[in-house]
Amino acid sequence: RYFYEQKILQKTFGEWKKWWTVCRERKLSFRAASHYRHLLHNLVFKAWRSYVSQQQGKRNKYYIADSHAKQQILLRTWQCWLVYVDVRRTKRGMRSVALAFSDRTCLCVSWAVWRRRHYQSCDGHKMNALALQHWAQSLQFRAWLQWQEMYVCRQKDKQKETRAVIHHQHRELKRCMEAWLGYLNLQRAKKHLNDLSQKHHRSRLVWRCFSDWRLSWECRRGIHASQEDTGKLAARITVRRAFVHWKRYVVLCVEETRLCELAEDHYRHHLLVLHKFWSLWKSRL
Repeated sequence: RYFYEQKILQKTFGEWKKWWTVCRERKLSFRAASHYRHLLHNLVFKAWRSYVSQQQGKRNKYYIADSHAKQQILLRTWQCWLVYVDVRRTKRGMRSVALAFSDRTCLCVSWAVWRRRHYQSCDGHKMNALALQHWAQSLQFRAWLQWQEMYVCRQKDKQKETRAVIHHQHRELKRCMEAWLGYLNLQRAKKHLNDLSQKHHRSRLVWRCFSDWRLSWECRRGIHASQEDTGKLAARITVRRAFVHWKRYVVLCVEETRLCELAEDHYRHHLLVLHKFWSLWKSRL
């Protein structure tokens, strides 16, 4: 008994030691996983901080470049404006000198030439304005035609999508109806087989009972001496026939159970497929 208790204590201590080792390894794995997640979070945070700093640096550089470009454009505009002012002043001086000279020499001829040129310039400005207006109208007309074509294409695509969705729904409903009709036909066939098997079983039982009764009646009337042996033989035959009948009934029950399970699996698989297509259709819609 002492040796048995020592062995039980040793086995218990060994099992406890294995359990303690597994728990310790699980704790170490949990700590390693948490440390790995913490390390990944630190790396992601550092990468995000460097990305944010780079984006901020790029934004600052962009702002500096934009302000510098604006200053350069403003400087160039100011210089061009100064040149334009000097040119205008020069032109005004030259024009005043020319007008004075023309007044002194040939006022009438110069006035006629100037009027003709002024009219030509006015006509040129009007023609330019009309050309710009015609160009804008043509651009608007082209844009309107393009938008109309795109709208028609979009409407056709929407109609195609609607037809495809309706066709898909009809196909799914047709598949469901075919599967349901197949299931009903299978259930009807199983029920018909069960009815036929029950009728056949009842007829066989009646025929066997009648044959057994006739055999026992003939044996009783014919041989009174071997009545006990004949009764034992009839009982054995009845037991054997009952066992054969029970065996056939068990086989029929097993086949019916297998067919029911196959039908349920097929119906469940069809429901899963239908649910999958329904989810896809809802997501597309």
